[in-house]
Amino acid sequence: MNEILKISNLKVKYGNIRALKGIDMIVERGKIVTLIGANGAGKSTTMNTIAGVIKAGGGRIVFDGQDITNKPSDLIVRKRIILSPEGRQVFPYMTVTENLKLGAITVKDKGKNGESLQMAYELFPILKEREHQMAGTLSGGEQQMLAIGRSLMSKPELLMLDEPSLGLAPMVVREIFRLIRRINEMGTTILLVEQNAKMALSISDYGYVLETGTIMMEGEAAQLLKNPKVKEVFLGG
Repeated sequence: MNEILKISNLKVKYGNIRALKGIDMIVERGKIVTLIGANGAGKSTTMNTIAGVIKAGGGRIVFDGQDITNKPSDLIVRKRIILSPEGRQVFPYMTVTENLKLGAITVKDKGKNGESLQMAYELFPILKEREHQMAGTLSGGEQQMLAIGRSLMSKPELLMLDEPSLGLAPMVVREIFRLIRRINEMGTTILLVEQNAKMALSISDYGYVLETGTIMMEGEAAQLLKNPKVKEVFLGG
């Protein structure tokens, strides 16, 4: 198994609340792995703990053979583990181009930033059309494309996408998922947290089902799509 990320017995507490109760996960290099579950299941907590934003209370996170548990988030970014957070979080009073360039702030070889910018504009042509526009004036879908484009500027080894379809119209959602697939085909490993379980599993290689801080089920994404319990709980029967 060519694993890029291995999580072992990961625990996180908020005060007396056990948000993660000892989860185990593996993300294979070059794959799309999705994490599904209801609100409060611990999906975003998992992402934020990997990213170093939240401290683990136990367990290990190993990336590319190195233990990164509770390492500072800036060091994790330098290892090219990039989180595109829930809610997009673009800088509204900066232009599209300025937002994108911020994504490359940790890149040592600044000469490659032009290539990364060009790649972002090729993936998201609408952003090229809006390059001088303030990010806050973009539609929700365009802001999501900008958030993902900004994440790609540092050429991530592992791209973590937290709820990329949240609040978007169905047609825009389909386009976002098509682009996620394309980013993966270009060689980027993706860990996806998503409430739209059907869409997420349909583009993923492997999936984990999280319930109140515990992984209740895992398997090939195509098999999870057919699983009666997954269908009942997440796919509307």
